[in-house]
Amino acid sequence: MKKMNGAARTLASAALLAVTVPAWATNGYFPHGFGLKAKGMGGASIAMAHDAFAGVNNPAQAAVVGNRWDLGAELFNPRRSATISTPMGAMEVESRKDTFLIPEFGYNVALSKKLGVGITVYGNGGMNTEYPAVFPGDTNFFCSGPTTCGSGKLGVDLMQLIVAPTVAYEVADGHSFGVSPLLVYQMFKAYGLQAFGLPNQGQDSSTGIGLRLGYLGKLGDRVTVGASYSPRIDMSRFDKYERLFAKQGDFDIPENYAFGVALQVTPKVQVALDYSRINYSGVPSIGNASLSNFANGFGAANGPGFGWRDVSVTKLGVQWQASSQWTWRAGFNHGTNPVRSQDVYLNILAPGVVRSNVTLGATYSPAANTEISFALWHAKRQEVSGSMPAPTKIGMSQNGIGLQYSRKF
Repeated sequence: MKKMNGAARTLASAALLAVTVPAWATNGYFPHGFGLKAKGMGGASIAMAHDAFAGVNNPAQAAVVGNRWDLGAELFNPRRSATISTPMGAMEVESRKDTFLIPEFGYNVALSKKLGVGITVYGNGGMNTEYPAVFPGDTNFFCSGPTTCGSGKLGVDLMQLIVAPTVAYEVADGHSFGVSPLLVYQMFKAYGLQAFGLPNQGQDSSTGIGLRLGYLGKLGDRVTVGASYSPRIDMSRFDKYERLFAKQGDFDIPENYAFGVALQVTPKVQVALDYSRINYSGVPSIGNASLSNFANGFGAANGPGFGWRDVSVTKLGVQWQASSQWTWRAGFNHGTNPVRSQDVYLNILAPGVVRSNVTLGATYSPAANTEISFALWHAKRQEVSGSMPAPTKIGMSQNGIGLQYSRKF
C-alpha cells in the first residue's frame, strides 16, 4: 500500500515533528544497531530481549520483555570527504554537516504471561551531506572546473521515521512469534545538482506501510535463537524528484533480514552473534549502476542509481553482569561495502563506505525498576576510489555516543 490515510499521515507528521531524525550511515545507510544496549554490543540484538525496541530488532521479543519503556538519544559524528581531480588540480572537500542528535523510543506492556504489545519509534537511517561551493563563480564540487554545471552548495538530506506497533505471543514454552506493522514517513531534498538537469526543488515527502516478522526461541537453559524479516517497503514517490530517482522518484526501503544466537557462557557472561542482510540492489534508485545506466536518463526505470550492492553484516557482542547494579558490554560490527569503484562519483552525495565499528557500553541500575545505559562506538576511516568520469576518492569515518533512560513498571 503506497499511501497512508489522512489519520496515519497526520500521526506520522506529528511524530516527525516530535522526533526529527537526521540521516546517517553505518551498514550502508542502516545504523549498526537500535537501542543503546544493542549499540554497545556491536548491534547484536536478534536473540537478546534487551529492552522495548522489539519493533525494530525482533518483534517476538515483545512477549518476554515485560512492562517497560526506554528513551534514548545519541550524538552521531560522521566525517565524510571527497577528493576529485580537475584541470585545476586535485581538491578535497569535507561535508559540513557532521554532528547529529538522534532520539529513539520504545514502550512495552505484558497483557498476560504469553501476550505482549508495544510500540517503537525510530529512525531507520539515511544520507545527509553538504559540500560548500569550491570553484570561482560559485560552482560546486561536481564541476571539473569553473564551468557551467552545479552551483552553490551541493548535498542531499534524506530522513526516515518509522513507527512500529508490535504484538507478540508465546506459542509454546520459550518460543514466541511477533509482528510489527511499519508506518514509514520519509523526507528528501537535494541541491546543487544542476549538472544533471535538476534545479533545486526543495523538500519533498513520501509514505509507506511495511511489515516486520520475528521469532525468538530458547533451546535449553543456555542458548537463545532469533530471526527477523522485513520485505521491501513500497513507498510513495518523491514527485519533485521524478527526474532524479529511478522509476520516476521511487525510493523504497530495501528488504532486510537477520538471524541471531545468544549463549549464556557463565551465569554472569553472555555472548551474542547476529548475521544480517540488507538487499539494497532490489531498490532501483539505490541499486542501479550509475555510469552504465547514465545514458538512460535520471528518473527512468533503468536510470542511474547509486550502484549499491547488497550488504552482509556480522555483529558480535559480549555482556558481563559485574554486579547487581552494573552490566558492561563490548562489541564488533563488520559489514561489506556497498559502493563499488565504478560508482564512486555519484556516491560523493552518499559516501556510506565504512565497514567496521568497535563498540563499548554499560548499564547502571540505581533501583530495581530504573536503568541508565550508555554506549559509544568508533568506525575507522574507509575509502573507495574510482576513475570515471574523473579520478575521485570518497571516504568516511564515524564516532558516536548515546544515553538511554529506562523504567520498568
